[in-house]
Amino acid sequence: MKKEFSRRTFIKSLGLGVAGLAAIRSPAAIGSLAARSEAIDVMIIGSGFGGAVTALRLAELGIHTVMLERGRRWPVTREQNTFSSLQDPDGRSAWLSDVALLGEAKPIDKYIGVLELVLGNGIASLAGAGVGGGSLVYAGALYQPSRALFKSIFADSVDYHEMDAIYYPRVRSVIDPQPIPFDILARPEYAAARKWWQLGRNAGLRTKLIELGVSWHAVWEELQGIRKPSVIAGEFWYGNNSGAKRSLDRNYLRHAERHGHLEILTQQNVSAIRKGPDGRYLVLVDEIDTDGAVLARRQYVVKKLFMAAGSLGTSRLLVKAKAKNDLPELNDAVGKYWGNNGDFFSSLSGFGRHIKPNLGGPVPVAIEDPFNSLLPTTVECYADWSLEGETGTISSVGMSVPPPKGRFIYDKTTDDVVLNWPGNDPDIQRVTQAGEATYHRLANAWGLTDRVSPVRPGHCLTHAPVTASVTAHPLGGVVLGRATDNIGRVRNHRGLYVVDGALIPGHTGCTNPALTIAALAERNVERIINRDF
Repeated sequence: MKKEFSRRTFIKSLGLGVAGLAAIRSPAAIGSLAARSEAIDVMIIGSGFGGAVTALRLAELGIHTVMLERGRRWPVTREQNTFSSLQDPDGRSAWLSDVALLGEAKPIDKYIGVLELVLGNGIASLAGAGVGGGSLVYAGALYQPSRALFKSIFADSVDYHEMDAIYYPRVRSVIDPQPIPFDILARPEYAAARKWWQLGRNAGLRTKLIELGVSWHAVWEELQGIRKPSVIAGEFWYGNNSGAKRSLDRNYLRHAERHGHLEILTQQNVSAIRKGPDGRYLVLVDEIDTDGAVLARRQYVVKKLFMAAGSLGTSRLLVKAKAKNDLPELNDAVGKYWGNNGDFFSSLSGFGRHIKPNLGGPVPVAIEDPFNSLLPTTVECYADWSLEGETGTISSVGMSVPPPKGRFIYDKTTDDVVLNWPGNDPDIQRVTQAGEATYHRLANAWGLTDRVSPVRPGHCLTHAPVTASVTAHPLGGVVLGRATDNIGRVRNHRGLYVVDGALIPGHTGCTNPALTIAALAERNVERIINRDF
């Protein structure tokens, strides 16, 4: 009980409306359950961006593939009641937790919900669960980094020109992201987004409309009352009930399944990966009930295995496999070079009563500060459901370019892997300092240059303290060119591949990572298929 209280206290201290925790219980004794063994030629673990891209490209070539997903499917219903709401969360909101993760720590039924909170040392990370992975819970931002910042991630090991000309457009052709249309931006519900646009321009900073993987037709129907208010009401963390979000189950994975060569097995929680016979891999899986109880255990013997469980899932599985001598030839780079994408949070206040911070989502406008004297930053406004009823404030999430100093460590006493993030490291502290500098510039610019909505001379906005104790964008742990070769093939392990955010060392150049994760997967999988299939 004391440990539980201390963890809840830690989450409350994040100051972001995140007040719950992932309280994953151990399943009941399962010694009587018989393990079944099955042979599989090609398997993908995880159904997020890297896994979905891989599944489609294999399916197009007629390669039968089995995909394991720990969560369940979340089809959007006509009644628009698939997901839990942020205001009234229930078990659907959280992965095997008995309290809600966002807002007050409300008791909920333990269920295989869509959002997991993973507590590390110095950082808390959010991850998606269910068919579609992180796309179920992301804000839909598909944001391409600049050439200069892309080079700060990969140096010359990945050709930006090729990514820009081929692979970023390839992802867009499937998901079809679009910036907010001006007729929707002009609506009263998007007053905060318009202010954010104006604020960035007043401060002399680059300001842009973000390409979002949402159907703006569906958002328009939300505004007209035809669909349930969801995107416009700040709903995305727990899924989107109106059907506006273009999550991967509705494009990449749907296309892959239609080819007839992809089999998605849900509620399959991978517990271990081991070296098997004849160069194959043993994948140990717990088939779980909706409350996490183990129903059966399976062992798959896999010829070609693609790791796509996200930065957290993939890294933890491989670090554990190395520590327990299950995959002893993994190199020392496995588990290293992790970062939080430079995520930080703050808000600006003083805009006036007509600004309603809970409306106008998900993240329509970005302000870029590439020449910040400390580190480049981007700050995006978002509809903050937790501020319903308040006025004059705009919440925002920022991103920067942190050094990838995080590391996954195996704990023998708990048989678990823990993420260590040295948040007090001076180089990492520079991220929040850079965020403070950007917000200070924005706050001071408002009364000096605003010509659209005149304010009293010298009037400035105020900004909340910048916090960086939680990330929605975990990256790294099995980094390209270090733990793997230049296309994601794990070193010393023929037929073992990484295709997700674990490949990326710590950040995606002041942008939301989804587009870069997917585009990198498109690049790597194309090469893997050409060379290994």
